[in-house]
Amino acid sequence: MQATTIDRPGEDASRLIGGIPVRNIWLLFLYAHNLAQLHGQHAAAVEDSPDFPSLIGRILCYAVDRRLRRNLSRGYLQKRAVLARVRGRIDILDTFAGDLLSKGMVACRFEEFTFDTPRNRLVRAALDSLANRLDDWTLAHECRRLAGDLGRQGVGGIKPSRAELSADRIGRHDADDLLMVTLARLVFDLVLPTEDSGGHTLTRVEKDIVLVRHLFEKAIGNFYAAELPHLGWKVHQGKFLKWQIESETRGIAAIMPGMISDIILEHAGQGKRLIIDTKFTSVFGRSQHRAAVLKSGYIYQLYAYLRSQERADNALSLTASGMFIHPSIDTDVNESVRIQGHELRFVTVDLAQSTSGVIQRLRDIVLSPRTDLVSA
Repeated sequence: MQATTIDRPGEDASRLIGGIPVRNIWLLFLYAHNLAQLHGQHAAAVEDSPDFPSLIGRILCYAVDRRLRRNLSRGYLQKRAVLARVRGRIDILDTFAGDLLSKGMVACRFEEFTFDTPRNRLVRAALDSLANRLDDWTLAHECRRLAGDLGRQGVGGIKPSRAELSADRIGRHDADDLLMVTLARLVFDLVLPTEDSGGHTLTRVEKDIVLVRHLFEKAIGNFYAAELPHLGWKVHQGKFLKWQIESETRGIAAIMPGMISDIILEHAGQGKRLIIDTKFTSVFGRSQHRAAVLKSGYIYQLYAYLRSQERADNALSLTASGMFIHPSIDTDVNESVRIQGHELRFVTVDLAQSTSGVIQRLRDIVLSPRTDLVSA
């Protein structure tokens, strides 16, 4: 997928990332990570932060300080040690291999209830990383202070591995950790990515594109998953669409590409099915004769999604619609065409407007369909 940046003249560049204001990046972040319940909170920090890393730092500091005041979460860690008394289970092999009994020692395996969990180590490592990269000295000092507080609670400073983090699942009773851990992950994965070894180093513009594209594409699906079910809609994300193959050669299955939809919305009562694909690119391309034209590849993609799923025994498949959602700044595209019984729609969301305007736009493009189509 080709990425794009969005220019908005007159906006303080430090308060933009990928050309989008910090307040709307925060909105995308909340929906992308299923934290929509926090929308409206931290409004002062959002408005006061000069850039997105500073915003992440401020809210991460708030979340960590809150957890420290309300008792940091603990967990059980598997440990192995040579001790003078039995603790947990005896490791017989290590005990006899090291002739430990003759020394009055025994090798043990045991669980320890500790603050030094993978999630807490991730948070401390994120605070240390932010403290070394933020331009705001006061905020950087706060990050160091909180990292030190975690250290005094016994939390190590080495970033945990992905395997350790995947094993440390956040349950319902750990909901207070969710924002803190999600922000810490964002420090490493998106906002301040560590460069991989190799010859290519990401520029700031490229990092911004990676961040905004990831948030935009993930946020749209989660937005509809949060907003529409109570209105009778079913929301499916990342659903495989199967070709209706009638016959095939032996080797075709290994090389035949599949189809994965970003979002499918269905309302049985209204008899509607809408297949949505999000693209963090311009809605327009160029042709030999026109400066702005819808990209033909996108039309072919939607057409394949819709026609390949038609089945006589599935009424929704015969009238399903398709839609591409693109980001924009200060532009508005909302155009539709009906081809062989299926509506294909191309829509932009202006990410420079207010957060309430972005939310209303996303609602309207699904709940207020176009009614002005005319016969060709």
